[in-house]
Amino acid sequence: MTSTYVYDKAKYHDASIQKFGLPDEHACNHTIYFLRWLIEHDLMSDMFNRDGQDTLARFRSGECSIHELYEWWDRCLLSDMLSDEGNAFASHYFDFNRGVYLKDYCAALQGDLPTELHVPYGDESYRKLATVIDSRFREWKRGKPWWKF
Repeated sequence: MTSTYVYDKAKYHDASIQKFGLPDEHACNHTIYFLRWLIEHDLMSDMFNRDGQDTLARFRSGECSIHELYEWWDRCLLSDMLSDEGNAFASHYFDFNRGVYLKDYCAALQGDLPTELHVPYGDESYRKLATVIDSRFREWKRGKPWWKF
């Protein structure tokens, strides 16, 4: 049995959010953009889809927000939540130590804000970042190494 890998937990960012005086949801924002993209691209595990079936249905129908869905998962993004393909992509792209997701996130959304934690969540911003993630996913599928750009 493989162990669970933690991609991110909002609690890792709670102290910074408090220091900046930002709303609690900002500890989640950088991760929920990626989580939403994964959900919309069917890269979630059978366990995630089964155990979160009701919450996912509510999210897809617009009855609950991505923040509420993430809260249902204790504000964590874990390898158990992703499919094999989702994990393979996330381990290259989203991984904070070697991936470029945070760089893409900041380039697409941070603008003049002091830090990436200041970026609010919104549908327009999601669509903007989703096009970047789509491109990175296509590059990854083709084996194009973005870390050499």
